[in-house]
Amino acid sequence: MKSLTEYLWFNTPHRRDYLNITDKIAALVQKSGVQEGLVLVAAMHITASVFINDDESGLLQDYDKWLEELAPHAPTAQYQHNRTGEDNADAHLKRQIMGREVVVAITNGKLDFGPWEQIFYGEFDGRRKKRVIVKIIGE
Repeated sequence: MKSLTEYLWFNTPHRRDYLNITDKIAALVQKSGVQEGLVLVAAMHITASVFINDDESGLLQDYDKWLEELAPHAPTAQYQHNRTGEDNADAHLKRQIMGREVVVAITNGKLDFGPWEQIFYGEFDGRRKKRVIVKIIGE
């Protein structure tokens, strides 16, 4: 069995950002030499997410609007968590909705997606360095 563990680091310029990381993951799959297996991609911070969906700008804008309606950043006093001195309770809630990780099959040395599927890093409390783990296992 082969395995590869790598970390991707992100420091987005905005509080909320959505980055397509599919090409980075595909390059790591190729680097691993795994032909048949799985890749786990997980956000290692509680205010960020990894998810799969279509890379369509309108959809990403819809996500952002929907998440902000579900868990608005302001007023920050509406959240118990923010009484600790933080201002990111909304980011924790957004991460819970969007998820921590994805697992994608590797077939014939490539990510095995359905139509239009892409891997995204979702940032909900940006402007600081955060990481994503990529764990590839297989034959």
